[in-house]
Amino acid sequence: MRVGVLRASFYLHGCNSLKEKRQRLGRLRDKFGKQTALAVCESDHADDLRRGEWSFVAAAASDVLVQQILSDVETYLATAVDAELVRLDREWIS
Repeated sequence: MRVGVLRASFYLHGCNSLKEKRQRLGRLRDKFGKQTALAVCESDHADDLRRGEWSFVAAAASDVLVQQILSDVETYLATAVDAELVRLDREWIS
């Protein structure tokens, strides 16, 4: 079993409330939270209006599958999230 982690940091321009932040970034949980090979959570800056960090953990039988899952997440983050993507980090756990 291979496990990879993707951490994504965001800056939310013009965000004025935590409710607005949750609306803009909470869709990540809706989009990816039901996939069996992927776990998603808000991992830092929970109370900061303008910053957010989300972590995605993918587990699969091979490196190729984990890389494909995390690449699909990266593509979505870069094109469909209502926030500036300021950093992406990948890490292998096993």
